[in-house]
Amino acid sequence: MDPVKIFKRPRLKKPYLIVAWPGMGDVAFRAATYLVEQLKAEEFAKIEASEFFYLTSSAIDAGILKMPDLPQSRFFFWKNKAGKNDLIIFLSNAQPDLSKAEEYSRAIINLAKSFHVQMVVSFASMPLTLEHIHASKVWFAATNSQLRETLKKNDFSLLNQGQISGMNGLFLSFAKKAGLEGCCLLGEIPLYTIQIENPKASAAVLAGLAKILGVAFDLAVLNQQAAAMEEEINKLLDFLKLGPPQAGAPAPIGDEEIELIKKSLSQLTKLPGSVKEKIENLFKQSQENIAKANELKVELDKWNVYKEYEDRFLDLFRKNRDKGN
Repeated sequence: MDPVKIFKRPRLKKPYLIVAWPGMGDVAFRAATYLVEQLKAEEFAKIEASEFFYLTSSAIDAGILKMPDLPQSRFFFWKNKAGKNDLIIFLSNAQPDLSKAEEYSRAIINLAKSFHVQMVVSFASMPLTLEHIHASKVWFAATNSQLRETLKKNDFSLLNQGQISGMNGLFLSFAKKAGLEGCCLLGEIPLYTIQIENPKASAAVLAGLAKILGVAFDLAVLNQQAAAMEEEINKLLDFLKLGPPQAGAPAPIGDEEIELIKKSLSQLTKLPGSVKEKIENLFKQSQENIAKANELKVELDKWNVYKEYEDRFLDLFRKNRDKGN
Protein backbone atom coordinates (compact mmCIF):
# COMPACT_ATOMS: atom_id res chain seq x y z
CA MET A 1 0.00 0.00 0.00
CA ASP A 2 1.29 3.47 -0.92
CA PRO A 3 2.17 5.32 2.32
CA VAL A 4 1.66 8.69 0.57
CA LYS A 5 -1.84 10.13 0.80
CA ILE A 6 -2.52 12.75 -1.90
CA PHE A 7 -5.38 15.21 -1.25
CA LYS A 8 -4.99 17.22 -4.43
CA ARG A 9 -2.99 16.81 -7.62
CA PRO A 10 -1.85 20.28 -8.79
CA ARG A 11 -0.56 20.88 -12.31
CA LEU A 12 3.04 22.01 -11.94
CA LYS A 13 5.64 23.20 -14.43
CA LYS A 14 9.10 21.60 -14.18
CA PRO A 15 9.00 21.55 -10.38
CA TYR A 16 11.97 21.43 -8.04
CA LEU A 17 11.62 19.36 -4.89
CA ILE A 18 12.78 20.96 -1.63
CA VAL A 19 13.22 18.54 1.28
CA ALA A 20 13.97 19.32 4.92
CA TRP A 21 14.22 17.62 8.30
CA PRO A 22 15.42 18.95 11.69
CA GLY A 23 19.20 19.03 12.16
CA MET A 24 22.05 21.05 13.64
CA GLY A 25 21.12 24.68 14.16
CA ASP A 26 17.64 23.79 12.85
CA VAL A 27 18.90 25.31 9.59
CA ALA A 28 17.05 23.06 7.14
CA PHE A 29 13.72 22.78 8.95
CA ARG A 30 13.52 26.51 9.71
CA ALA A 31 14.40 27.45 6.13
CA ALA A 32 11.75 25.17 4.62
CA THR A 33 9.12 26.19 7.18
CA TYR A 34 9.79 29.86 6.45
CA LEU A 35 9.53 29.15 2.73
CA VAL A 36 6.13 27.51 3.17
CA GLU A 37 4.89 30.42 5.29
CA GLN A 38 6.22 33.21 3.06
CA LEU A 39 5.06 31.65 -0.20
CA LYS A 40 1.74 30.57 1.31
CA ALA A 41 2.42 27.16 -0.17
CA GLU A 42 -0.55 24.79 -0.16
CA GLU A 43 -0.48 21.33 1.41
CA PHE A 44 -1.47 18.59 -1.02
CA ALA A 45 -0.13 15.31 0.35
CA LYS A 46 1.35 13.59 3.40
CA ILE A 47 3.13 10.40 4.39
CA GLU A 48 1.36 8.17 6.90
CA ALA A 49 3.54 8.54 9.99
CA SER A 50 2.72 5.11 11.47
CA GLU A 51 4.61 3.48 8.60
CA PHE A 52 7.97 5.02 9.49
CA PHE A 53 7.88 6.43 13.02
CA TYR A 54 7.40 4.97 16.47
CA LEU A 55 6.85 6.61 19.84
CA THR A 56 9.78 6.70 22.26
CA SER A 57 8.36 8.70 25.17
CA SER A 58 5.24 10.10 26.80
CA ALA A 59 4.22 13.74 26.72
CA ILE A 60 3.48 15.62 29.95
CA ASP A 61 1.14 18.60 30.16
CA ALA A 62 0.43 20.25 33.56
CA GLY A 63 1.75 17.13 35.27
CA ILE A 64 -0.54 14.79 33.30
CA LEU A 65 0.89 12.07 31.05
CA LYS A 66 -0.58 11.69 27.61
CA MET A 67 0.19 9.96 24.33
CA PRO A 68 2.24 12.28 22.08
CA ASP A 69 1.43 12.90 18.43
CA LEU A 70 3.43 11.12 15.75
CA PRO A 71 5.67 13.35 13.59
CA GLN A 72 4.21 14.91 10.44
CA SER A 73 5.68 14.50 6.95
CA ARG A 74 3.86 16.82 4.54
CA PHE A 75 4.09 17.97 0.92
CA PHE A 76 3.30 21.55 -0.18
CA PHE A 77 3.28 23.14 -3.62
CA TRP A 78 3.89 26.66 -4.90
CA LYS A 79 3.33 27.95 -8.42
CA ASN A 80 6.17 30.21 -9.48
CA LYS A 81 4.74 32.99 -11.66
CA ALA A 82 8.12 34.72 -11.96
CA GLY A 83 10.19 31.77 -13.11
CA LYS A 84 10.18 28.51 -15.03
CA ASN A 85 10.16 26.12 -12.06
CA ASP A 86 7.35 25.56 -9.56
CA LEU A 87 8.17 24.11 -6.15
CA ILE A 88 7.20 21.03 -4.17
CA ILE A 89 8.29 21.43 -0.55
CA PHE A 90 8.54 18.33 1.61
CA LEU A 91 8.73 19.13 5.31
CA SER A 92 9.00 16.69 8.21
CA ASN A 93 9.30 17.70 11.85
CA ALA A 94 11.32 14.59 12.74
CA GLN A 95 13.74 12.16 11.14
CA PRO A 96 12.35 8.65 10.60
CA ASP A 97 13.72 5.43 12.03
CA LEU A 98 16.88 5.18 9.92
CA SER A 99 16.32 1.45 9.40
CA LYS A 100 13.36 2.56 7.28
CA ALA A 101 15.12 5.52 5.65
CA GLU A 102 15.35 3.96 2.20
CA GLU A 103 11.70 2.91 2.09
CA TYR A 104 10.67 6.32 3.43
CA SER A 105 12.80 8.08 0.81
CA ARG A 106 11.37 5.89 -1.93
CA ALA A 107 7.86 7.12 -1.05
CA ILE A 108 9.01 10.75 -1.48
CA ILE A 109 10.89 9.94 -4.69
CA ASN A 110 7.90 8.14 -6.22
CA LEU A 111 5.74 11.23 -5.67
CA ALA A 112 8.53 13.44 -7.07
CA LYS A 113 8.77 11.33 -10.23
CA SER A 114 5.01 11.35 -10.70
CA PHE A 115 5.25 15.18 -10.89
CA HIS A 116 8.33 15.03 -13.17
CA VAL A 117 10.57 16.81 -10.66
CA GLN A 118 13.61 18.36 -12.37
CA MET A 119 15.90 18.67 -9.37
CA VAL A 120 16.02 17.93 -5.64
CA VAL A 121 17.39 20.52 -3.20
CA SER A 122 18.05 19.81 0.48
CA PHE A 123 19.34 22.16 3.16
CA ALA A 124 21.81 21.48 5.98
CA SER A 125 24.22 23.22 8.33
CA MET A 126 27.98 23.60 7.93
CA PRO A 127 29.51 23.84 11.43
CA LEU A 128 32.81 25.73 11.38
CA THR A 129 35.13 27.57 13.75
CA LEU A 130 33.68 31.00 13.03
CA GLU A 131 32.09 33.80 15.06
CA HIS A 132 28.33 34.06 15.43
CA ILE A 133 28.53 37.72 14.36
CA HIS A 134 29.95 36.81 10.94
CA ALA A 135 27.83 36.37 7.80
CA SER A 136 26.78 32.81 6.99
CA LYS A 137 28.22 31.65 3.67
CA VAL A 138 26.69 28.88 1.58
CA TRP A 139 28.44 25.62 0.75
CA PHE A 140 27.15 22.96 -1.61
CA ALA A 141 27.52 19.39 -2.81
CA ALA A 142 25.91 18.04 -6.00
CA THR A 143 24.89 14.63 -7.32
CA ASN A 144 26.87 14.99 -10.58
CA SER A 145 29.77 16.96 -12.03
CA GLN A 146 27.66 18.93 -14.53
CA LEU A 147 25.41 20.32 -11.80
CA ARG A 148 28.47 20.93 -9.63
CA GLU A 149 30.01 23.17 -12.31
CA THR A 150 26.70 25.01 -12.83
CA LEU A 151 26.31 25.73 -9.12
CA LYS A 152 29.86 27.07 -8.86
CA LYS A 153 28.67 30.08 -10.87
CA ASN A 154 26.55 31.16 -7.87
CA ASP A 155 29.63 31.86 -5.73
CA PHE A 156 28.85 28.99 -3.35
CA SER A 157 31.76 27.20 -1.66
CA LEU A 158 32.23 23.60 -2.80
CA LEU A 159 32.23 20.92 -0.12
CA ASN A 160 34.99 18.71 -1.56
CA GLN A 161 35.17 16.08 1.18
CA GLY A 162 33.14 15.10 4.23
CA GLN A 163 29.63 13.95 4.97
CA ILE A 164 26.16 15.39 5.44
CA SER A 165 24.55 13.53 8.32
CA GLY A 166 20.92 12.55 8.72
CA MET A 167 18.12 12.65 6.18
CA ASN A 168 19.12 16.09 4.84
CA GLY A 169 22.18 14.41 3.33
CA LEU A 170 21.12 10.76 3.05
CA PHE A 171 18.01 11.50 0.99
CA LEU A 172 20.08 12.93 -1.87
CA SER A 173 21.97 9.63 -2.15
CA PHE A 174 18.70 7.76 -2.53
CA ALA A 175 17.46 10.36 -5.02
CA LYS A 176 20.64 9.99 -7.08
CA LYS A 177 20.28 6.21 -7.02
CA ALA A 178 16.74 6.65 -8.36
CA GLY A 179 17.95 8.83 -11.25
CA LEU A 180 17.14 12.28 -9.87
CA GLU A 181 19.78 14.99 -9.79
CA GLY A 182 20.10 17.35 -6.89
CA CYS A 183 22.21 19.32 -4.47
CA CYS A 184 22.50 20.22 -0.83
CA LEU A 185 22.94 23.84 0.25
CA LEU A 186 24.70 24.15 3.60
CA GLY A 187 24.62 27.31 5.71
CA GLU A 188 27.61 28.06 7.95
CA ILE A 189 27.04 27.98 11.71
CA PRO A 190 29.54 28.40 14.58
CA LEU A 191 30.60 25.13 16.17
CA TYR A 192 29.65 26.42 19.62
CA THR A 193 26.03 27.05 18.58
CA ILE A 194 25.05 23.79 16.87
CA GLN A 195 22.15 23.26 19.29
CA ILE A 196 20.86 26.82 18.95
CA GLU A 197 18.44 27.76 16.18
CA ASN A 198 20.35 29.69 13.51
CA PRO A 199 18.00 31.82 11.37
CA LYS A 200 21.02 33.54 9.80
CA ALA A 201 22.13 30.27 8.19
CA SER A 202 18.52 29.49 7.18
CA ALA A 203 18.33 32.87 5.44
CA ALA A 204 21.63 32.16 3.69
CA VAL A 205 20.47 28.86 2.18
CA LEU A 206 17.19 30.43 1.07
CA ALA A 207 19.12 33.24 -0.61
CA GLY A 208 21.13 30.50 -2.33
CA LEU A 209 17.95 28.77 -3.47
CA ALA A 210 16.65 32.08 -4.82
CA LYS A 211 19.79 32.34 -6.99
CA ILE A 212 19.22 28.86 -8.39
CA LEU A 213 15.57 29.56 -9.15
CA GLY A 214 16.16 33.08 -10.43
CA VAL A 215 13.53 34.54 -8.09
CA ALA A 216 13.54 36.76 -5.02
CA PHE A 217 12.31 35.68 -1.57
CA ASP A 218 11.40 38.18 1.13
CA LEU A 219 13.81 37.25 3.92
CA ALA A 220 13.17 40.32 6.10
CA VAL A 221 11.46 38.45 8.94
CA LEU A 222 14.13 35.75 9.00
CA ASN A 223 16.87 38.40 9.03
CA GLN A 224 15.16 40.13 11.98
CA GLN A 225 15.10 36.82 13.84
CA ALA A 226 18.78 36.37 13.04
CA ALA A 227 19.60 39.79 14.53
CA ALA A 228 17.58 38.98 17.66
CA MET A 229 19.35 35.63 18.06
CA GLU A 230 22.76 37.30 17.67
CA GLU A 231 21.84 39.76 20.41
CA GLU A 232 20.82 36.88 22.72
CA ILE A 233 24.12 35.09 22.15
CA ASN A 234 25.97 38.33 22.88
CA LYS A 235 24.07 38.62 26.17
CA LEU A 236 25.00 35.06 27.05
CA LEU A 237 28.67 35.72 26.34
CA ASP A 238 28.54 38.92 28.39
CA PHE A 239 27.00 37.01 31.29
CA LEU A 240 29.68 34.33 31.09
CA LYS A 241 32.38 36.99 30.99
CA LEU A 242 31.07 39.21 33.77
CA GLY A 243 28.58 37.16 35.74
CA PRO A 244 25.23 38.66 36.82
CA PRO A 245 25.14 42.47 37.16
CA GLN A 246 26.33 43.67 40.55
CA ALA A 247 27.95 46.67 42.19
CA GLY A 248 31.67 46.90 41.61
CA ALA A 249 31.60 44.36 38.79
CA PRO A 250 35.03 43.61 37.29
CA ALA A 251 36.09 44.95 33.92
CA PRO A 252 35.42 42.79 30.84
CA ILE A 253 37.91 39.96 30.40
CA GLY A 254 40.36 39.76 27.53
CA ASP A 255 40.44 37.93 24.22
CA GLU A 256 42.15 34.86 25.68
CA GLU A 257 39.37 34.30 28.19
CA ILE A 258 36.75 34.85 25.50
CA GLU A 259 38.32 32.05 23.47
CA LEU A 260 38.14 29.78 26.51
CA ILE A 261 34.46 30.61 26.90
CA LYS A 262 33.81 29.68 23.28
CA LYS A 263 35.60 26.38 23.73
CA SER A 264 33.62 25.70 26.91
CA LEU A 265 30.38 26.37 25.07
CA SER A 266 31.35 24.01 22.28
CA GLN A 267 32.35 21.28 24.73
CA LEU A 268 28.99 21.54 26.46
CA THR A 269 27.20 21.22 23.15
CA LYS A 270 26.03 17.73 22.29
CA LEU A 271 27.89 16.18 19.38
CA PRO A 272 25.79 14.90 16.47
CA GLY A 273 25.46 11.11 16.44
CA SER A 274 27.23 10.85 13.10
CA VAL A 275 30.27 12.71 14.50
CA LYS A 276 30.45 10.46 17.57
CA GLU A 277 30.29 7.43 15.31
CA LYS A 278 33.07 8.80 13.10
CA ILE A 279 35.27 9.47 16.15
CA GLU A 280 34.72 5.95 17.46
CA ASN A 281 35.57 4.47 14.07
CA LEU A 282 38.76 6.52 13.93
CA PHE A 283 39.74 5.24 17.39
CA LYS A 284 39.30 1.66 16.17
CA GLN A 285 41.30 2.36 13.01
CA SER A 286 44.03 4.06 15.05
CA GLN A 287 44.37 0.99 17.24
CA GLU A 288 45.17 -1.01 14.12
CA ASN A 289 47.20 1.69 12.38
CA ILE A 290 48.65 4.47 14.55
CA ALA A 291 49.03 6.68 11.45
CA LYS A 292 45.25 7.19 11.56
CA ALA A 293 45.72 9.04 14.87
CA ASN A 294 46.57 12.20 12.91
CA GLU A 295 43.16 12.13 11.24
CA LEU A 296 41.54 11.42 14.62
CA LYS A 297 43.28 14.42 16.22
CA VAL A 298 42.09 16.69 13.41
CA GLU A 299 38.49 15.52 13.99
CA LEU A 300 38.72 16.02 17.76
CA ASP A 301 40.15 19.51 17.31
CA LYS A 302 37.54 20.37 14.71
CA TRP A 303 34.76 19.77 17.26
CA ASN A 304 36.75 21.15 20.21
CA VAL A 305 36.39 17.88 22.15
CA TYR A 306 40.02 16.78 22.41
CA LYS A 307 40.02 17.27 26.21
CA GLU A 308 37.09 14.87 26.55
CA TYR A 309 38.98 12.17 24.64
CA GLU A 310 42.54 13.07 25.69
CA ASP A 311 43.18 10.01 27.91
CA ARG A 312 41.92 7.60 25.25
CA PHE A 313 43.93 9.39 22.58
CA LEU A 314 47.18 9.24 24.56
CA ASP A 315 46.50 5.56 25.38
CA LEU A 316 46.77 4.81 21.67
CA PHE A 317 50.42 5.84 21.75
CA ARG A 318 51.14 4.07 25.04
CA LYS A 319 49.74 0.80 23.71
CA ASN A 320 51.54 1.28 20.42
CA ARG A 321 54.83 1.82 22.30
CA ASP A 322 54.22 -1.28 24.42
CA LYS A 323 53.86 -3.30 21.24
CA GLY A 324 57.31 -2.08 20.29
CA ASN A 325 56.08 -0.15 17.23
